[in-house]
Amino acid sequence: MIKVRFAPSPTGYLHIGGGRTALFNWLYAKKTGGIFVLRIEDTDLARSTKEATEAILSSLRWLGLDWDEGPYFQSERFPVYQEQAQRLLDENKAYYCYCTPAELEERRKEARLAKEDPKYNGHCSRLTRQQIVRYKEEGRPCAIRFKVVAGNTEMKDLIRGGREFDNSLMGDFIILKSDGSPAYNFAVVVDDGEMGITHIIRGDDHISNTPRQILLYQALGFKLPFFAHLPMIWGQDKTRLSKRHGAASVGQYKEEGYLPEALINYLALLGFSTSDSQQLFQAEELIEKFSLERVSNNPAIFDPEKLTWMNGTYIREMEAEKLAQFLMPYLKEEYREKLSGKEKWWLEVVKLYQERLQTLKEINEKVGFFFEEKVTFQEKAIKKVRKIEGVASYLSSANTVLESVEPYDQEHIEKELRDLASKLNVGVGKIFQPIRVAITGSQVSAGLIEILALMDRETVTNRITEAINEISHREHRVHRDNSFPFLIFL
Repeated sequence: MIKVRFAPSPTGYLHIGGGRTALFNWLYAKKTGGIFVLRIEDTDLARSTKEATEAILSSLRWLGLDWDEGPYFQSERFPVYQEQAQRLLDENKAYYCYCTPAELEERRKEARLAKEDPKYNGHCSRLTRQQIVRYKEEGRPCAIRFKVVAGNTEMKDLIRGGREFDNSLMGDFIILKSDGSPAYNFAVVVDDGEMGITHIIRGDDHISNTPRQILLYQALGFKLPFFAHLPMIWGQDKTRLSKRHGAASVGQYKEEGYLPEALINYLALLGFSTSDSQQLFQAEELIEKFSLERVSNNPAIFDPEKLTWMNGTYIREMEAEKLAQFLMPYLKEEYREKLSGKEKWWLEVVKLYQERLQTLKEINEKVGFFFEEKVTFQEKAIKKVRKIEGVASYLSSANTVLESVEPYDQEHIEKELRDLASKLNVGVGKIFQPIRVAITGSQVSAGLIEILALMDRETVTNRITEAINEISHREHRVHRDNSFPFLIFL
């Protein structure tokens, strides 16, 4: 049975690259009826934190990437690594290394001066018994190094094809550190071998680790897994995706109001494509159509605008009732408090703005005017309205109409306002747009008539009165500022 794993290090949050790797492993397991294992690689005890671990687990759950086994923690498996390292010592496939950091650095300097590869020169593999006894008496800490065999190591990659590595370029490498903790390459091989991982799907930044790991698989007698190295993710400037590109963690995208379905869809397209270049997928479609053969070996370009477009598409396709619930955590607390007992009204507001949302977090910006006591006028909007000749009079007439319209609903509000425009012999825009600014503070909003019908009459008429006062005040101020006294010099 196929068995894959996702093995993050809990020294930070789950970032986009890690999310993509987890997704591809999950998809491959689901597609093949295999097992998806989650392993937390927390051997770096100084940098690994419980907070980061929980953030990673939370992000995976939010994305819907459930695991079949685990999470396993490497920090709980130190005795296993020490046992396997001892086995390699007993089989003369590894040896103790007593070299100090200062000695190692000095040898690297000498190698660089001699224009040689600064790899480990095997010094401790040639120690005499007397030297070993002396080092032990001195209390020198010691690590364990793996003996690299001569020859070449072949890597077969399901995405990139075959590749050979010259073992002589590696140098004997550490598998167990002097403090008893395992080196990365050793721990992952022991874990993958003992857990029966059949396919290792990971980022191509691990290619350089692969030859060492293959040698360890062979030395430990584990069956060699299949490797599939995913393409690097680049920013739009075609350099490796990083914080300077605005690359965020999965958790941050959640906070910014992205839907898990949209993020999953977008991550799937970072290096993978279908034969017909399909862009939007349900989870079941992704599982059905995913294959490692369709994964590119070229870098994938991360496009934030495309992700946002995709998120907006998912928002528009969501059932309004579900969206209303999804939006609640993103509303300001003071807005949520005003929604008690107004669930039906809130659903109508959501329906009104569903087509205009790109992220869930935008909801406050879009509908805040419904909840605020007083509207905040955008400077650009109020200036444009002031340019309409007679606007204060139009607003005053509209207020009179809205104060008396019965019943106060969409049909009758629209009819009365259109009749007013006809009576005043002006286009409806000269009536509707000033009212829009008066009610929302902005030139852009959802349908004005729908907004008016969702607001109580008193709030509407009060805001129009405030807008008339604001326009009149500004006109008075402009007139005053443009009046200059004449100075007569005698």
